[in-house]
Amino acid sequence: MNQFANNDYPEYPVFKGLQRPLEFMGLRGRYIYWAASTAGAAILSFIIIYSLMGFVIGLIVLTVICAIGISMIIFKQMKGLHTKKVYHGILVYKRDSEI
Repeated sequence: MNQFANNDYPEYPVFKGLQRPLEFMGLRGRYIYWAASTAGAAILSFIIIYSLMGFVIGLIVLTVICAIGISMIIFKQMKGLHTKKVYHGILVYKRDSEI
């Protein structure tokens, strides 16, 4: 008979997503910070341009910054969370000469 078959032990819920990246509204991992930075930069630039040049130009700048930021996030996120630079040329490594 199994010694743990007895139900005297309390049961606790176990969170099974520990090895998964953080996700918020479809954004994963570092792209959450990229989206927050894009939104902050867009709002800050809108305020500055609105106070200097007017509402319409500020709105255009806000739209352009949001569009560029969102497209970069979508493009990068489709490549994956752990993207690295891949060099496709020929690499030659020089060995240290032995003394």
